[in-house]
Amino acid sequence: MATSSSALATTYSIWKLVGLGTLQAVNGLYALIAPRSFYDDYPFGRGWVAALPQYSEHLVRDVGGLFLATAVVLLAAAVYLERRLVAVALIAFLAFSLPHSIFHAFNLEPYSTADLLANVLGLGAMVVVPALLLYLLYGIPERAPGPAAADGARRDPAR
Repeated sequence: MATSSSALATTYSIWKLVGLGTLQAVNGLYALIAPRSFYDDYPFGRGWVAALPQYSEHLVRDVGGLFLATAVVLLAAAVYLERRLVAVALIAFLAFSLPHSIFHAFNLEPYSTADLLANVLGLGAMVVVPALLLYLLYGIPERAPGPAAADGARRDPAR
């Protein structure tokens, strides 16, 4: 990815991976260190988690650990920028964020209008951002610099 993408696209991708990973790390540490507060107050005192299922310290701590696990993989992908690692990190994050977003899309009743919009937009971004990065990683044919091959483009052998 780093060797054949434009510098701007690579920088953009790194920051998106860092952003997703950092968000997962912060939420994971919050859930592990203060599970009751995470349940009652997440995000920023709004109580989104408390609005739905009953509190379980075990469940909140497990979720915190899973958030940290996805953070490690996303941040490693941002550091190493190896195509397969980036793809695995993004697909693993989507395996979490897509069903999570779908669940919340069908369970918005307890939220005020502002919280509903913030919930939908935030969770939507957690699906759109990794999907966009996967598209940038694999969906756009990349052209090698220099003389064009007979078909007009060189193929990346890692694809």
